[in-house]
Amino acid sequence: MNAKDDHTMWYCMLGPVVVRHGRTSLDLGPRQRRLLLTRLLIEDGRPVSLTELCHSLWGDDQPTAAVSSIRAHISRLRSVLDPDRKSRSSVLISGAAGYALAVPREARDTTAFEAHVLRARDAFAREQLPLARAEIDTALGLWRGPALGEAAEEPFALREGARLNAARQDAGELLATILIAQGDLVPAVSVAEQLTVGAPLREVSWSLLMRALYAAGRPVEALRQYDRFRTTLARELGLDPSPGLRDLHMAVLRHDTAALGLPRSPRTPTTLSGIPPVARPPLVGRSQETARLQTLLGEATAGRSRWAVVSGEPGSGKTRLLDEFAAQAAEAGFAVTRASGGHALGRGTTVTLRCAVTQLADGLRGSGEDGGAQDGPGEDVLTTLVRQIARVPTLCVVDDLDWATSDVHRQLCRLARLLRNVPVMVVCALDDTQSPSVSGLLAELARRDTAWLRLGALSTDDVAALLAARGERASPAESAELRRRSEGNPFVLGELLKLSPPRRTGPCALVPDAVRSTVQARLADLPAPARTMLTYAAVDGGRLDVALLAGVQRLTHEQILRQVDDSASRRLVVWDADSAAPAGGHYRLPDLVHDVLNDSLATSSRHLLHSAIVRELIGRKDTDPDRLAGHLRAAGPMAPAAVTGPTGRTRSGAPRRPASRDTAEVRAIG
Repeated sequence: MNAKDDHTMWYCMLGPVVVRHGRTSLDLGPRQRRLLLTRLLIEDGRPVSLTELCHSLWGDDQPTAAVSSIRAHISRLRSVLDPDRKSRSSVLISGAAGYALAVPREARDTTAFEAHVLRARDAFAREQLPLARAEIDTALGLWRGPALGEAAEEPFALREGARLNAARQDAGELLATILIAQGDLVPAVSVAEQLTVGAPLREVSWSLLMRALYAAGRPVEALRQYDRFRTTLARELGLDPSPGLRDLHMAVLRHDTAALGLPRSPRTPTTLSGIPPVARPPLVGRSQETARLQTLLGEATAGRSRWAVVSGEPGSGKTRLLDEFAAQAAEAGFAVTRASGGHALGRGTTVTLRCAVTQLADGLRGSGEDGGAQDGPGEDVLTTLVRQIARVPTLCVVDDLDWATSDVHRQLCRLARLLRNVPVMVVCALDDTQSPSVSGLLAELARRDTAWLRLGALSTDDVAALLAARGERASPAESAELRRRSEGNPFVLGELLKLSPPRRTGPCALVPDAVRSTVQARLADLPAPARTMLTYAAVDGGRLDVALLAGVQRLTHEQILRQVDDSASRRLVVWDADSAAPAGGHYRLPDLVHDVLNDSLATSSRHLLHSAIVRELIGRKDTDPDRLAGHLRAAGPMAPAAVTGPTGRTRSGAPRRPASRDTAEVRAIG
């Protein structure tokens, strides 16, 4: 029935209970009267006794005039719902069994809703997606809030309210399914997210969210949502996801679009601005590593499981290399799965990595601590997994392995023992192969004929090749200076190349924002005394003079060297070997670390630091006069009034002033 018909009485239960006469909402009176109407509507024409009506409205706390009150409300409702009656009401009927509301089914919004949903399902089954979308949109448009509104929490309304809300959830899931099929992925994700909020324990809604996210090019987020649901289900009910949802999870991991119910080659998403993505710079300096990985991939294709470990300092290009290799593997017909340990926000914490080939909903979480165990559910699941991934050639890429938990390391060890003659290749990337946290796993992999690839710094020729690929003409000297300033680190080099050429090197050089943030984070992670030591080194030109640093801070050489070691472990200090002397060399600050430290100093703080260094230099017999003069000029108004000679006394004969006060002030700066 058309609710816009001026002569139509329209009963609405999909939200607060409302009765409309044409376009006008009728005044149903006070709350008790509205609850009485809702009670009768729920019965769908069946009579309800006076006793039951009184209990529905007041429970066990009925007033003495409850029956009279019910009859009065009935009379008022008849006047509103059947205003044109001339005798007995044909709408609100009374009889021996009680009162009944005789409302045609076509006069209810619930009937219209169910009819539109049915037509939407029928159209979807016939692959008439536009019609299905129109019907389901109309159906959901009838809803104005939770079913039955203010009566929803009344005992008599709980069952009907739950039925109607479940029907609404079903319709929402049908809408999400239609949107995914149409390729309207942004609204599909939004609808699915709302469904999971409304029914956090409903698997169908979560499966639709995973499918929508994957189709939208967000597989990592799809995996996160699976973990979120699994955790909620375990916490609330002590259950695991159903086999169907676990299969869907595995399909996401394996990029199995057929199992996900998605087209093999989904349409290419476009950016909001319509601007095509910027092409990535070429991968330079990694030809040997790429060739080695390609060789291993060929061996895996032949049915021999292969493992590789790629290591290198942060920014050395491990992730970029893995991205390029994964793309090549996919072109070769491999199913590619990705996982990452992820960097924690603070030192000493980790973010759990669950590799695609180890993230198994059953058994894996509860498997025993003993990695050598051959029995139990965990081992059975791993064995099943090996059979599954052996069906097609598979590449598993595990990035940031050293940030994963020890439990993940144990599971990878067990997987390495099971992966034998199957077409599977696993590539793990980490910063430091010497880290104790990964020693057990790496020892196990060493017994598996694992390939070890260490990514070093880029050479000057690599820098020149990258510049040429960008269409930039650079002299050998300019390439060498860029290599020196970046320390050959691909990440740092890439950030420098985002600057205009005059800002990359030379007197007008800047520190890229991303690099500055990285250096500042490492400095913040350093103990305060070590930061003070680095600050002194920065104002002294960047080279670490251990004797000077020990003297100016009143520390022993051993204490300074421990600070240097802390700094070197965070890549804030590097060692420059002396080619002329096998054991010779010195520590220094990388250029960009030096600049960040200097830029962070206020002018007065810089004066204090130079003044403290001057006081230390004037007591050393081997002090370079030019070096001393430079610090004197840089100390500005805080330069000592008189300069001492090698004896430690001023030229006027007065003893040298101690530097302890300057040192204390400088420590406060650090």
